Amino acid sequence: MHFLQDIPRFVFLTGKGGVGKTSLACALALKLADEGKRTLLVSTDPASNIGQVFSQLIGNNITPINGVDRLDALEIDPEAAASNYRERMLAPLRGSLPEDELRSTTEQLSGACTTEIAAFDEFTALLVDEKLQRDYCHIVFDTAPTGHTIRLLQLPGAWSGFLEDGRGDASCLGPLAGLEQQRERYRHAVQALSDPQQTRLVLVARADNASLREVARTRHELQETGISGQHLVVNGLMPEKEAKDDDLAAAIRQREQAALAALPAGLDGLQLDQVELKAANMLGAGNLRSLLAASGAINQIHAGAFEKATTGLPAINGLIDDIAAAGHGLVMLMGKGGVGKTTMAAAIAVELASLGMPVHLTTTDPAAHIEETVAQLPGNMKMSRIDPHAETANYRQRVLATKGKGLDSDALAMLEEDLRSPCTEEVAVFQAFARVIREAGRSFVVMDTAPTGHTLLLLDATGAYHREVTRQMGGSGMQVTTPMMQLQDPGRTRILIVTLAETTPVLEAEALQADLRRAGIEPAAWIVNRSLAAADTQSPLLRRRAAAELAEIDRVAQFSGGRFAIVPLQAEDPVGSERLARLVHGTQAATIG
Repeated sequence: MHFLQDIPRFVFLTGKGGVGKTSLACALALKLADEGKRTLLVSTDPASNIGQVFSQLIGNNITPINGVDRLDALEIDPEAAASNYRERMLAPLRGSLPEDELRSTTEQLSGACTTEIAAFDEFTALLVDEKLQRDYCHIVFDTAPTGHTIRLLQLPGAWSGFLEDGRGDASCLGPLAGLEQQRERYRHAVQALSDPQQTRLVLVARADNASLREVARTRHELQETGISGQHLVVNGLMPEKEAKDDDLAAAIRQREQAALAALPAGLDGLQLDQVELKAANMLGAGNLRSLLAASGAINQIHAGAFEKATTGLPAINGLIDDIAAAGHGLVMLMGKGGVGKTTMAAAIAVELASLGMPVHLTTTDPAAHIEETVAQLPGNMKMSRIDPHAETANYRQRVLATKGKGLDSDALAMLEEDLRSPCTEEVAVFQAFARVIREAGRSFVVMDTAPTGHTLLLLDATGAYHREVTRQMGGSGMQVTTPMMQLQDPGRTRILIVTLAETTPVLEAEALQADLRRAGIEPAAWIVNRSLAAADTQSPLLRRRAAAELAEIDRVAQFSGGRFAIVPLQAEDPVGSERLARLVHGTQAATIG
């Protein structure tokens, strides 16, 4: 494979959620270690799962991988990084600042902006730390889904430019205090990212139009950032032999080959590597080593492998009927990247609209393709997206038109520098989020969210706003409803966790549910999407994968308290109102075996 040749020191794997970045990153790191090269595997995803892949705790410290020589791993934990960052900033101030000023500074360091800066600070250290350069031949980065990764890779230049040109008088002055000391390090990080002799970016996609469009957009945006050493890997392709005698496998392969034949502009100049779908989930060193090896024979299915029937599992149309009975409200779909949140959000929105309800379908995911998924809108349905770039531009204009009105030239220049801080985006996106969910008091708002880690950062900003409003209101007796209070009210908000019937997505969904519960938010139900156990297939590979799903479906039933629905894998790509309607009304689980 082309992307495995002459590998430089730094390798980043990025792409739309669910394309297999983590599996490929772990397999690549394992391959390098097996070749005798000391390797560090790093996750920059706030919802990292490389620990789950190797069945061990990793966390925010460099940890040896059990049973694998020369391979260590690190999961950059945004919350742990933020805690360490806050302590570094606050420790010198204790005993020297009045208590009220110390509290104010602590509050400045408690938001999502600090979390992002702290994680970014650790990330850049990996690119320039001299000891790491001596200790490791290669550092392989398993990144967050595309939108978050683009922002991460742009941040060294963004913060470097802000610190070079700005006056340091920003709304996130507390977080910036630590960055001010790191100018030279960020300059070296930008140089490393821009040098193809040091850095390789592997764009990972599935063979579907949305995934390929996403990596084409990513390639363009990162080229503008200066990252040019790019390769393309299409993962999880249906083997030709599986499509010969099975209608579902044949339909999947036909769809994949059509997508590859029509690569978006900008990708045709890249060398294309293809990785076939494997029967086993990519857990453990043995399965990971098979991922980048030549395809082997599919093991025969043992008799009785499908003894457990999947009839009687709840279908998604019943779940939508329950939602519709409320007449209005916020429906938020959350989960790991690539589990099909956009499709599920679109299907629910279209079905509610078909029942005569006014519906607003929106997304907080920069990489979502809701327009293509729905295609033609019903008359009583509208669609929007919370686009970080557009929201930030609008926010800056509003602030300049209000706070900037009447300022002298020096004060206006300071305000403009303040608004050029990358932290401004966090504030702008939160305000747009709060504005959209207010509509749920009179209609249905169905929200497709960004992958788990990014969504939790948004909820962190929501919680910080709630705490600040509560503090300011004090004992005034005034009644106020914050966005967090709406999310915590099951009468106003339905949180639906979307997952696949696979080990890693289910574990991440369980962790997401725990995070939500700590914030006082109780999920309404789970959706198991693209289930092979609920589909009709005779392919040995797909039947083997279906057998592995049954235990995961049992776990979903347990974690969700029996509140879940299952959606079979579709032979047709569920795009357009008609196919979305068929997905909703044709989801009765089938018996396998």
